Amino acid sequence: MAVKKQFTSFQDLLSGSDLPVLVDFYATWCGPCQMMAPILEKVNAQLKGRLQIIKIDTDKYPQLASQYQIQALPTLVLFKNSLPVEHIEGVVPAEQLIQRLQTLL
Repeated sequence: MAVKKQFTSFQDLLSGSDLPVLVDFYATWCGPCQMMAPILEKVNAQLKGRLQIIKIDTDKYPQLASQYQIQALPTLVLFKNSLPVEHIEGVVPAEQLIQRLQTLL
């Protein structure tokens, strides 16, 4: 399951994780974002222990959306060693997303 977290510093959130972090940039009003929830649950089940999934509401953290050039929702950004290594825009089927992430982990 993806985790909703409050945080003081996004950098602290990233650097505090020993695993790569997949951030789901979403908005509560976004229909396709809602479609990603069960997909991310499947991804989490398949890649458990290999990455951490975090959801960030772009309405609550617009500065992060701007900083990481989030132009469409949903957008997934994979961070490794606190650096963004992959942007994935739109709804992606679980199997396809898992395959894409496995090559990056």
